Amino acid sequence: MKWTNSEDIGIALAEKFPGVDPLGLRFTDLRERVLTLEGFDDDPKTSNESKLEAIQMAWYEEFKDAQ
Repeated sequence: MKWTNSEDIGIALAEKFPGVDPLGLRFTDLRERVLTLEGFDDDPKTSNESKLEAIQMAWYEEFKDAQ
């Protein structure tokens, strides 16, 4: 997975961290969680606010659906 695969990352985060509301995380914490995902193989230095926001929103959609 790459930073631009926001939907795939959002699903993976929802599975790895069930019950965590992604809107309550700072982007620095979100970034660290993304880096722990199995299958994530992008350059950590290329993350930015817009990519993290897209990931956060994709994760939030999964989180809402699970509630």
